[in-house]
Amino acid sequence: MTQPLRAVIADDQALVRTGFRMILTAGGIDVVAEAADGAEAIAAVRRTRPDVVLMDIRMPRTDGPPGGSWPARTGICPS
Repeated sequence: MTQPLRAVIADDQALVRTGFRMILTAGGIDVVAEAADGAEAIAAVRRTRPDVVLMDIRMPRTDGPPGGSWPARTGICPS
């Protein structure tokens, strides 16, 4: 049996996170963490090692992936 995709949702608006969680879980995707700002998102990615990160590009404490450097800052992808 195939394992479901694991996702982290990062958005500073709780309503948006809830909506995305509903959509993803209805599609069989396992939401392993949510984050309300960039620092929380980086910590969640380090802790859970998801397959997918759904991230707002404008959030407090570290915006989304400017120049593609965000994955390297999590420490799970090479820079």
